[in-house]
Amino acid sequence: MTTLSTGAAMPRRPRRVFITALAALTSLVAAGAPAVAQPADPVEAVNTFTGTQDEGNTFPGASAPFGMTQVSPIGTHYAGWQYPDERIRGFGHFFLSGAGCWEQGGLISTLPTTGSIGPGQGNDFDTTQPAEFDHNNYAAAYTHDGEVGDAGYYRTRLTDYDGIDVEATASTRAGVERYTFDGAAPGNVFVNVGQANARNRVTGSGVEVVDDHTVRGWVRSIGFCGGREYTVWFTTRFDRPISSFGTWQPDGGQAGRPAVSGGEGLRGAWLSFGERQVTATTSISHVDQAGADANLAAEGTDRGRLLGFDDIRERTQDVWRRELGRIRVSGGSADDQAVFATSLYHVLLQPLTASDADGRYRGFDERIHVADGWTYHQFFSLWDTYRTQNQLLALLVPGRARDIARSVLTIDEQGGWLPRWAYANYETNTMTGDPVTPFLVDLWRFGALRGLEEQAYRALRRNADEVPPAESQYEGRAGNESYLSQGFVQYDTDFPKKGQDVDPHHGGSATMEYALADCSLSIMAGALGRQADAAELAERGRSWRNVWDPAVHDPERGFTGFPRPRVQDGSWVEPYEPVSDAGFHEGTAWQYQWLTQQDVPGLVDAVGGAEQAGKRLDTFFAYDKLLVDPARTAREDWVIDPYDYYGEFRYNPNNEPDLHSPWMYSLIGQPAKTSAVARAQQTLFTNAPDGVTGNDDLGTMSAWYVFSALGLYPAVPGTGQFVLNAPRFERAVVELPGGKPLTITARGADPRKLQYIDQVQVSGGPHEQVWVGLEQLRGGSIDHSLSDRPSDWGTGPGSAPESPCAKR
Repeated sequence: MTTLSTGAAMPRRPRRVFITALAALTSLVAAGAPAVAQPADPVEAVNTFTGTQDEGNTFPGASAPFGMTQVSPIGTHYAGWQYPDERIRGFGHFFLSGAGCWEQGGLISTLPTTGSIGPGQGNDFDTTQPAEFDHNNYAAAYTHDGEVGDAGYYRTRLTDYDGIDVEATASTRAGVERYTFDGAAPGNVFVNVGQANARNRVTGSGVEVVDDHTVRGWVRSIGFCGGREYTVWFTTRFDRPISSFGTWQPDGGQAGRPAVSGGEGLRGAWLSFGERQVTATTSISHVDQAGADANLAAEGTDRGRLLGFDDIRERTQDVWRRELGRIRVSGGSADDQAVFATSLYHVLLQPLTASDADGRYRGFDERIHVADGWTYHQFFSLWDTYRTQNQLLALLVPGRARDIARSVLTIDEQGGWLPRWAYANYETNTMTGDPVTPFLVDLWRFGALRGLEEQAYRALRRNADEVPPAESQYEGRAGNESYLSQGFVQYDTDFPKKGQDVDPHHGGSATMEYALADCSLSIMAGALGRQADAAELAERGRSWRNVWDPAVHDPERGFTGFPRPRVQDGSWVEPYEPVSDAGFHEGTAWQYQWLTQQDVPGLVDAVGGAEQAGKRLDTFFAYDKLLVDPARTAREDWVIDPYDYYGEFRYNPNNEPDLHSPWMYSLIGQPAKTSAVARAQQTLFTNAPDGVTGNDDLGTMSAWYVFSALGLYPAVPGTGQFVLNAPRFERAVVELPGGKPLTITARGADPRKLQYIDQVQVSGGPHEQVWVGLEQLRGGSIDHSLSDRPSDWGTGPGSAPESPCAKR
């Protein structure tokens, strides 16, 4: 029996267990620890602090599923807040979960304070000194003792300002905070519109005190990865009357002044109250001020009266119970249950709702449109989410997936092209390749494009065959000229770009991403009866071979033949070695060589046969060391800095390009090793602030965990196939809307050790294949017999699926 080194728990916070990375390396869980059933309330099983340290970039505050509005603390980190932060600058009302670039929101920041506000040093806040209203200066210390982060609810205690308890919850389009003041000094709420998360630049803002209960305003900010400006409007209503107020701007504050507005700089309002407890409800809109007002009326009031904090919290947490209840697992420890629930929670946070309660939304043409009978979504991190999160949403929430698919097609209609990384209502051109193709093709394969197939195919085919015009905000497949004429995207670091990235700057990986996308589109083309298109695209799906150099040698590890970028004239990049940073985006040839899952026979042939492929994977995963100490191997041999992608020959579980590679073992005939590697990687996910490996990337890493824990992984885009591995839990019930649930069992599953599949039955019949199809999941069952030793299950002829773009 190989035992996994997992963490010993720190002292328990209320409903929270934190595990340190050091403990994960050095401690063993007692072999006799009992298995536990899933907590009765999945809302409390979620630990929103998970991922708030070591660049997981999640936020701990409150949100509804796919919410437009989130309420969460702001600290020193560009993603908003990190667990070691000592002070809270405010509570923002818009955040992304797990993204990598630094502009991630924190807009419309509120913070309760106490003390007198007026001109002169005799006041706690001297209005003649503008720096008094800088959130870096008025930020409050707080304590982790008693802090709570459940799905839909956050609580902390500010220890400055005589002590203030802060609670937060949120509906889809409105965030709610409840402030309870301990001290007798005047209670204030600062509404800061001129500052946001660290490194999130605010270029303009305005705020107005409308009446004795209401504040309105707007914030203009620079979006993701140095992108374009976008505007958010807000309305805040208080349940207690404002007793006095003032506003500040770059030259200081003024009592009684109802409004300020302008460009970049300090700006906001202070509102004073005579009550010990105050509740603030803030709605936002990406459309206009009327949208923010309407959203507050729709979600924050009942017959014109503000809903109470507890009413909204209860409603939101009931929604979370339904959403989190779509998968019920039993077995494992309390920490295992928390990690699973939290991972599913992170998956269900995005993409974000973008249409207001009346259906209006701001399109990519900057015009106002109406989503009639459906919900428009925005913030699409496609380079990340096409690999895992997209498929999980399509399985669990098909209605939501259909709206997501429709939203992406609407971006094409209104903006003129399909997106790559769409932030608010503009394209950032962040990351490389063609992620929108496998993203939409998988949604088609899962049924989310029913009735929209032809529209989607036309948009995808144009995207695959053309390049957007120079005046377009989109880059699309910027490397298409070379790719379509020569079979590869040229490596050219001087190629002009419209945003953060452009494909020729990473010609090697862009070629491989294009090929994977083309293969997925060939599947869709064939199903739509376009056989000539299917054949052409399948051929293009083998284009990765055009950047494979059989002469490249890695002398240190003894392997020959690797992907290698080419320049415009077709010659190979010089000098070059397989761990070079030339031509591959956030990875090396060692990692990208496995982005060939659509053509496994071609890869096997390129590396010298299945045995050599297995040896490469063994080296890639440090497999011999993994068998001895899985957790230590994962943390010390695999994991590198979240932003250090180059110079490595090992698996990088922190980043997307090689996330599917554990299942490559199964596709070459060695499925037992897939189970071992997946179980080792799961040790990187813990019930702790550092419990997400790398950026969570809008739920991508969390979806990886959910799929691997269930024992299913969507390794090959467009196929609807899930490659199997040993499940982490003894039982899982997956609710699939529109049919009977899927039941997955694995008697004796023990997350503390390596285990392997000995036998599988699918819906009662023996199953020797290493994969199941989408149709087999609906209303079916997958029953596993597990062993502590590798078996020969799944190694016979025909056990692996046919590669969709292998040369026939």
